[in-house]
Amino acid sequence: MTDQPIWTPTNDRIQTSRITHYHNWLHTQGHTPGNTWQSLHQWSTQNPADFWETIWQYFDVRGQYQARRILENGDQMPGATWFGGARLNFAENLLRGEPDRVALIEQREDGRGRQITYGELREASARLAGTLQEHGITKGDRVAAFITNGLEAVIGMLATARLGAVWSSCSPDFGYQGVLERFGQIQPKALLAVNGYQYNGRGIDTRERVQQLADALPELRLQVRVNNHPEYPWQLQDSAMDWAEALQSEPAAGFTPVAFDDPLYILYSSGTTGAPKCIIHGVGGTLLQHLKELGLHTDVDQDDVVFYYTTTGWMMWNWLVSTLALGATAVLYDGSPMAPTSEVLWNLAEEHGITVFGASAKYYAACEKNGLKPRETHGLDPLKAILSTGSPLAHESFDYVHRDVKPDVCLSSISGGTDIVSCFALGNPTLPVYRGELQCLGLGMDVAIYNDGGQPVTGEKGELVCRAPFPSMPVGFWKDPGGERFHKAYFSRFEGTWAHGDFGEIRDRPATDSAPAQQGMIIHGRADAVLNPGGVRIGTAEIYRQVEKLDEVLESIAVGQQWEDDQRVVLFVRLREGEELSDELRARIRVTLRENTTPRHVPALILQVQDIPRTLSGKIVELAVRQVIHGETVHNREALANPEALAHFVGHPALQD
Repeated sequence: MTDQPIWTPTNDRIQTSRITHYHNWLHTQGHTPGNTWQSLHQWSTQNPADFWETIWQYFDVRGQYQARRILENGDQMPGATWFGGARLNFAENLLRGEPDRVALIEQREDGRGRQITYGELREASARLAGTLQEHGITKGDRVAAFITNGLEAVIGMLATARLGAVWSSCSPDFGYQGVLERFGQIQPKALLAVNGYQYNGRGIDTRERVQQLADALPELRLQVRVNNHPEYPWQLQDSAMDWAEALQSEPAAGFTPVAFDDPLYILYSSGTTGAPKCIIHGVGGTLLQHLKELGLHTDVDQDDVVFYYTTTGWMMWNWLVSTLALGATAVLYDGSPMAPTSEVLWNLAEEHGITVFGASAKYYAACEKNGLKPRETHGLDPLKAILSTGSPLAHESFDYVHRDVKPDVCLSSISGGTDIVSCFALGNPTLPVYRGELQCLGLGMDVAIYNDGGQPVTGEKGELVCRAPFPSMPVGFWKDPGGERFHKAYFSRFEGTWAHGDFGEIRDRPATDSAPAQQGMIIHGRADAVLNPGGVRIGTAEIYRQVEKLDEVLESIAVGQQWEDDQRVVLFVRLREGEELSDELRARIRVTLRENTTPRHVPALILQVQDIPRTLSGKIVELAVRQVIHGETVHNREALANPEALAHFVGHPALQD
């Protein structure tokens, strides 16, 4: 390959990174990981029990484990078990930071902000745990939260985990039916809820939804109400407790030790194909995987200030909060990333000296479209890493970040998902960054790309799989005792192999005089959204990347329409305000695609729409659009942030010709 990296770490950066320290430490412990990144990764996948034991040891996890039971039934997937007989507590491992060090910084769109130290966080979460105990909440019970991304959410999660109970959260932008479809399945015994929130300059009252929800959850023993928005006061109610009152109880004593695979979180699939799947994640697997990803791949330590733009309904919230396990400071932001000004998140980075900044790929594209140049307007000297996920980061966004945000920064596109509450491919502060590529595969993750015949390939597009067990694999689905739905979701495509549902490509880069050997990954889109005109498989991200380079195009979505015994590609575009889809713009879109991809990528139809449907975490939904244009029913519209957008695709006359 002839393309050059857009960023290369200095020797000092490499030598001072935690991943280098860990690599050297392995040698002192009698392990043989070789002397290169590729040899370290190979060792980690070929010796999974040794590798994951060293993660426990290196990060000094509080708890006990039995060395002879680290991995049992390791040749089975599903069916392998990790750290049999181990005992630990998630909250205890997140509350080890120095008492006077700032643990959390909260900032809201309306300008209000708060912060809390590790000592204060330990005290507040213990007191809330005491209140939960007083209401009969114990190990295994579910605590649900309809809550914004603020201090109360983290305190609530830590209080829950302290007791060995199970935390599950939804952001308050969910509609009532969407929340009920999630919480109604798990039947929580406690509910934390906010009265309202602000987004894009507008206050939103959630009190009615909270009351409906409480009335629909028959097993509730406790409702804690958070006064998050001053314009929507709670009505007095005997069955509910104010947040301040909930922090008045005697602190819960100690931390309840639990098994490695005991439930910690219940997360949810998007629900765009039916009722959301309730995905159970275990205590130990989540902790070890996040320590590895944040500590080694992201190079976080106690001196870092880490930010990720997320809501409590997206797995990146759970990932961000695990920053506490490293003694660092996590920054929480609630509101629009573009209000009250489009620079609000960069203002946040400058004000708090953020060292690791994360957001969605769409956010960086929007910054470029809006002409933001933080390099010229903001002091970002502490910033050492920028992360992106949610969808593939376009090549042009790599250029934008290094040109207009900060040249000397490790830009890491990362990919995984709610299903594993972590990543399959992500960053590495010791490796070069190439445009459009994820730097490396995760340590301990035997990731491959399979072709249609189930054979591993490199340099070709195919389906992302994992060929060996890993600790953050879900414990299972809620109310799926035989595991049938779990098996169907991940193991029916390739028996004994996790099929993740992403369409991607692994690229092998041999060592050169200036760079080590490297195995990066490109994500081309979701496997279920792959286009197939004339039998040629095309990832939608390949189209979006080219089309959204045009200044007039804000966003696009491409689907395949069955047509005359084949499939034709239909591209819908959302344009800047005041722009119309002219024949000239259509022609430029087609030329751009033909010159930069292949003739197969050129859509048969290009149509303008006013909006594009997306999930509550901001991902566009090709499947729902494909169903609409074929006259099929879109199930569970509550899973969409803007279900009204589907109306733009119904019965479009151009699709009938």
